[in-house]
Amino acid sequence: MHKSQDQAAGIRQMRQMKPVRVIAVTSGKGGVGKTNLSVNIGVALAKAGRRVAILDADMGLANVDILLGMFPEFNLSHVLTGEKTLKEIMMTGPAGLKIIPASSGIQRMSDLSSVEQAGVIRAFSEIDKELDVLIVDTAAGISASVVNFARACQEIIVVVCDEPTSLADAYAYIKLLNRDYGLNSFHIITNMVQSAEHGQALFNKLSKVTDRYLDVALQFVGAVPQDDYLKKSVQKQTPVVEAFPQSKSALAIKNLARKIDHWPIKPKAGGYLEFFVERMIQYSAREDVA
Repeated sequence: MHKSQDQAAGIRQMRQMKPVRVIAVTSGKGGVGKTNLSVNIGVALAKAGRRVAILDADMGLANVDILLGMFPEFNLSHVLTGEKTLKEIMMTGPAGLKIIPASSGIQRMSDLSSVEQAGVIRAFSEIDKELDVLIVDTAAGISASVVNFARACQEIIVVVCDEPTSLADAYAYIKLLNRDYGLNSFHIITNMVQSAEHGQALFNKLSKVTDRYLDVALQFVGAVPQDDYLKKSVQKQTPVVEAFPQSKSALAIKNLARKIDHWPIKPKAGGYLEFFVERMIQYSAREDVA
């Protein structure tokens, strides 16, 4: 059977399965606490009874496992080569959170071709029935890999902090996805802020510029305060929502998770792993032709 027929058959099979909320957590620049938020939101959702997995999509500098003090024996590179299935590399973290590790330090994994990226994503068909939420923790920046992962997701969360470079890079990232790929809906989380008002002000600053120059709708999810307990939890390699559940940052993150859990799943525009897979294959085919 032709490769494209195999892909089509896999997609048809996935159409029979239930909706899965697929969320990209991303940022214009590094150092804004994006991965820590991905992990903590994932744990908070898992504690609320959702079946959650995090895909560490930072192929070159994976660190989801490091934040959790986990040491994966296998990773996505082994799925790519066919040595392991996706289920075989998945690890179980706090509250039953599933971790799909990438391959830190393997340069080839940070330069995957579009076809290879699609091959990794196709492997997700085997876990479709076991998930309610898939969080895709992308790398920072606007590389082709980051853009493809974000475009394939149902929802995009952009994390920003109070640094001029963070806001400027977030704007550049949103501009790229809007003008080049037609995406016009983004969720914003402000991180490491002094107060809720400070977080709202940061969002207002970003949205003022996007409202003026771009055809996009930004939705403010909420703010996570600067918190010593958050730093302590990182040192303990334990999510703050587990280590210090009553801390300011943990309470804020749990509130974010509740909001995310109530987002509607768009019935036709996405929300299925088949949508995620189909988009990745579609983008790969276009780039191969180009």
